[in-house]
Amino acid sequence: MADVVDLGEWGAGFTEDPHPVYAQLRALGPVHKVRLPPPDQHHETWLVVGYEEARAALADPRLAKDGARIGFTFLDEELIGKYLLIADPPQHTRLRGLIARAFTMRRVEALRPRVQEITDALLDAMLPHGHADLVESFAYPLPLTVICELLGVPEIDRAAFRALSTEAVAPADAQSEHEAFVQLAAYLTDLIEEKRCAGPADDLLSSLIRTTAEDGDRLSPEELRGMAFVLLIAGHETTVNLITSGVHALLTHLGQLAALRADMTLLDGAVEEMLRYDGPVENATFRFAAEPLVIGGTAVSAGDPVMIGLTAADRDGGRYPAPDRFDIRRDARGHLAFGHGIHYCLGAPLARLEARIALPSLLDRCPDLALDGPPSGRLPGMLMRGVRRMPVRW
Repeated sequence: MADVVDLGEWGAGFTEDPHPVYAQLRALGPVHKVRLPPPDQHHETWLVVGYEEARAALADPRLAKDGARIGFTFLDEELIGKYLLIADPPQHTRLRGLIARAFTMRRVEALRPRVQEITDALLDAMLPHGHADLVESFAYPLPLTVICELLGVPEIDRAAFRALSTEAVAPADAQSEHEAFVQLAAYLTDLIEEKRCAGPADDLLSSLIRTTAEDGDRLSPEELRGMAFVLLIAGHETTVNLITSGVHALLTHLGQLAALRADMTLLDGAVEEMLRYDGPVENATFRFAAEPLVIGGTAVSAGDPVMIGLTAADRDGGRYPAPDRFDIRRDARGHLAFGHGIHYCLGAPLARLEARIALPSLLDRCPDLALDGPPSGRLPGMLMRGVRRMPVRW
C-alpha cells in the first residue's frame, strides 16, 4: 500500500504556491498517492507530477474520463449532461467532430478585431484612474465579454453568468458547487430554447444548434447544454488566469518585462512561457483507471482516480532546465498548460489570441505599469490556478 501524502499539511502556503511541494514530490518520484487539501480534503487520488509521465497519462485511453466505464456518474453529468471533458471515444470523437464544424480556427481568427475593440474600451475606462484591480477591470471582463458575445449570452445576464462559472470551476464547498451547476443548467437550457425558437443567428450556440454531420447526426438538447458549458469554461476561465498570471510574472521579473517591451517579436514565446511557468489550469480534471495499469513505475488499480499535474509537469527540470526561472526567450513548446491528446483544450486558440492582444495593448498604454500590492483571493481547489484580485498602478 502506497504512503498517502496529505497535501493539506502544507496549509495555505500550498494553495498560494504549490511549486515547492511539487518539486519535493518529483524528487521522490513522478507519481504519488495524495490526500487533497481543503475544500476536497476527504478525497484521495494518484497525482502525476513528472512531465513525461503526465504527457503519457494525458493520452492513455486506459484512463477514463467517462465515469460510466467504472460504474460512476458525476454531478456535472447529472445536471449539465454529457460533454467533452467527461466523455471517451467513440462518444468524445463524435462530440468533438460536431463542435469542430462550428468552432473553427477561422471563427476564432475572425474575432481578432472585436477582441482588440473590447481591449481598447476596457483600457479607456481603466487608465484615467491611475490604479485598478487588474482582474476586475481587465483580465476578467475581456474574455467574459468575448465568450458571451461568441455564445450569444445577453449582456444583462453576464454578471450572473460570471459568478456561476467561477463557482463551478473553483467552488468554495460542495453545496455551492451543486447550486452553481443547478443554476447554470437551468440558464443554459432556457438560452438554448430561446435561440432555437428565434431562428438563424450568427453566434456560436446558434451555429451548434444548426450543425449537422454528413450522416444527419446532430447535438441533442442535453449535448448542446454540455457543449455550451464546456465552451464557457474553456473560453474564458483559462484566459482570465493566463492574463493575470502572465502580467504578474512580468511585473515580478523586471528584466524580462524590459526585454519584452524592447522587442515585441518575443511576444508569442513570452505567452508560451507564461503558460509553462504558471499556467491557468493547475491540474487536469480527474481520470479513472478503467483497468489496472502502471504509471511511472507505480501500480494503479482499476477504479482509482488519477489527477495529472499540469503546472507540476511544466516545472519538471528533466524537460525544462532551470524550471523555476521565468525566461521569455526559453523554448517552452511542448508545455502541458492546455493538456495533451484528444482532450487538448478546445479554447486554447482563443486564449492565445486574447493574450496576444491584451498583453501588448496593456504594456503599450501603461508604460509605468507596476504592482500596487500583493495579489489576493487565490482560487480554492486544485483545478484552476489564479487569483481574484491583483492591484496595479501606472
